[in-house]
Amino acid sequence: MSEYQIVEPGSETVLRDGTIKLHGPEAFEGMRKAGRLAAAILDEVASMVEPGVTTAEIDDKVRELTLDGGAVPATLGYRGYAHSCCISINHVVCHGIPSEKTLKEGDILNIDVTPLLDGWHGDSSRMYFAGEPSLKARKLVEVTYECLMIGIEQAKPGNRVGDIGAAIQAHAEAHRYGVVREFCGHGLGRLFHDAPEVVHAGRAGTGPMLKPGMFMTIEPMINLGKPPVKLLNDGWTAVTRDKSLSAQFEHSIGITEDGCEIFTLSPAGQHKPPYA
Repeated sequence: MSEYQIVEPGSETVLRDGTIKLHGPEAFEGMRKAGRLAAAILDEVASMVEPGVTTAEIDDKVRELTLDGGAVPATLGYRGYAHSCCISINHVVCHGIPSEKTLKEGDILNIDVTPLLDGWHGDSSRMYFAGEPSLKARKLVEVTYECLMIGIEQAKPGNRVGDIGAAIQAHAEAHRYGVVREFCGHGLGRLFHDAPEVVHAGRAGTGPMLKPGMFMTIEPMINLGKPPVKLLNDGWTAVTRDKSLSAQFEHSIGITEDGCEIFTLSPAGQHKPPYA
């Protein structure tokens, strides 16, 4: 049985204790601001993504935009991580480390940002194209975005976390894609990662009940090939075991009385590539 904790307005002492936090209107406003900044950063870096650009250059821009927005990158220093975002290219599933590596024609990549603004985490990621991707890559990205939005449709009071994963899994597997299990969505708010875990596969009607005031990410990682991944020696970078392409989109949401609010929608309408 899941335990829920009502977070009092203005509370700064929120612990990662396994409870699912329930938030009020002030917290929703804090998450809106953090989410808007995350989305605006992802809008802004879209014009940088082209062959010949290094992922370190993009990371520098993310850090600049985060600081200019009055926030700090939550990833910077997190468990020793030394960068302001994660950039995952082609067969990298998640947590790709920015470097002097240059983007190449046809690369697909995920940029994942989390500005920490006034104590609230705005966590979001999008896919981007460097030049013209293959038709297979383009289709994978399209279906992955559909998986995200299909999962979000299930995020409403009375449903369970398993309903989100089951809907995502059904859509991905209908296209013969693999759904990553080793990494998942999560609760967030004052904390970067909190309960509940939101696995993007599973059985409908299982898992914690969704209640108004819950904050979480939904962030399906979908592989062109089989689901399994492996972690590289750097301790961060996760790649597909079969070296197939992988794609991911992520939104931060809050459960409302009649559905959910997406905190990280693009202000410019740049929801999925190609971007104007």
